[in-house]
Amino acid sequence: MKEELNAVSPGDWELYALLAIFPPAIQQSLAALSNLSELIEVVLDLGRLPEARFPHDYCFLAQAHVSSEDISYVVGRVSEFGKDNRAGIEQTLHRISCLRNRSGKIIGLTCRVGRAIYGTIDIVLDVIRSGKSILLLGRPGVGKTTMLREVARVLSGDLRKRVVIVDTSNEIAGDGDVPHAGIGHARRMQVDEPANQHAVMIEAVENHMPETIVIDEIGVEAEALAARTIAERGVQLIGTAHGIDLENILMNPTLSDLVGGIGAVTLSDEEARRRGTRKTVLERKAPPTFDVIVEIQDRHRLAIHSPVAEVVDGMLRGHEPGPEVRVRNDTGGVEVVQKAQAQTVQTRDVPSPRLHAYGREHHEFSDPDVDTEDAQSADIIRVFPYGVSRAKIERAIANLRVPALIARTWDDADVVLPLKSLERRDSGKLRDIASQNVPIYSIKTNTTAQIQNCLKDLYDLPSLDEEELALREGEEAVYRVMLHGTTVELSPQSSYIRRLQHQLAERYHLQSRSTGVEPNRRVRVFKESAR
Repeated sequence: MKEELNAVSPGDWELYALLAIFPPAIQQSLAALSNLSELIEVVLDLGRLPEARFPHDYCFLAQAHVSSEDISYVVGRVSEFGKDNRAGIEQTLHRISCLRNRSGKIIGLTCRVGRAIYGTIDIVLDVIRSGKSILLLGRPGVGKTTMLREVARVLSGDLRKRVVIVDTSNEIAGDGDVPHAGIGHARRMQVDEPANQHAVMIEAVENHMPETIVIDEIGVEAEALAARTIAERGVQLIGTAHGIDLENILMNPTLSDLVGGIGAVTLSDEEARRRGTRKTVLERKAPPTFDVIVEIQDRHRLAIHSPVAEVVDGMLRGHEPGPEVRVRNDTGGVEVVQKAQAQTVQTRDVPSPRLHAYGREHHEFSDPDVDTEDAQSADIIRVFPYGVSRAKIERAIANLRVPALIARTWDDADVVLPLKSLERRDSGKLRDIASQNVPIYSIKTNTTAQIQNCLKDLYDLPSLDEEELALREGEEAVYRVMLHGTTVELSPQSSYIRRLQHQLAERYHLQSRSTGVEPNRRVRVFKESAR
């Protein structure tokens, strides 16, 4: 067989290992190619001519169509296909993916060439050394996985960091139990099936004390949440996601949390006039999971977005992102052809809070001798929910953009937020809390609108009448349905206000329906396909 493949460089044993899995006729055709070093993949589809594909061209490898025996020949020489329909070749980086018919029989193969290419991260080496979490984006085949592999090698070798790779399809560190030498001293955790990738990500942090985690193809919400958990524990996270550029990620409801997520926020009249926008706008909900976004435009050109929080805020305000663009020139050096443009997004000024206990003012932060940093910390109200939904409190905080947090216990709280019904039922517990000088602020119903009213009072923000509150809640629901496609139920309202909410949904071409019985009858907003 080696004589048949004498055109293959003796040192390129990994490429030889790939050619060796094909039937002899296809092997000979591949070995005779003058541009074999540029080969990207070999495609075998039942009943079609076998193809060799290159970056900008392809060619046929035989005059005979691919038969079932040809496919069986290849399948018998690679590892077992997993639930992601991928297999590999021991000690190599090649990826073999299969197409199946409706009964599960393999009728096509995509045999992708894997190469460990060194020096691919010199263009962003300073960013990687910074210790910041980095998300790599780019079209398929542009080299994201190759760059991840090189990142793992450099961090674990040159910088001597503890690096763990979560290798879902054995594409980063190769097939088999012994990882490929291309990852350096990094350790590799294999994933039994793609659906469990998020669990392995968390296990990597909890069990193996990494300084850096490398993960390929973050694609579902559970993985995005696991990535946030890793970043919040102070571990550097370097990964890739399904998206070509930052805008793709921002507009993807599943992955937008990687850059902070998007939520509908209702502005005050004054703020809306100052911005020149409508009163309900989309804004970032949380700090981004990743500090830096790198868009790989091609193998020698990329764009760097940093800091991600400011870039995303600017995009949501309608500003075009101005990333730093770097290219690798003909001599191998790195040039900055476009410097990053500073973002000029102004944040809302939030007045200092007033806390009330049964209507009495308790705290004012106006001591001129207090250090500025301490004063900023003091401005944060810690709210302990007592029978009130934490999710709705978080939504109200995001809507009003006030500096408030949810306390874990009432001992840590600046204010306790109970339902009036619980206050009557469990007055003894609340009296104990009040005796410790912790303010209590009761609300009638467990709704976002009621919680927002409470926060407005705490922060001395202008209050709204019932109709405007209901319409703002309707606007928030409309944007959530448009953004995520989910069904949203509004707070119970009178028939007149419900009619206004129906008209609001109709204005945005959404469906709405009243549900429940009086006095709890309310409007449900949904897209036509979601009931």
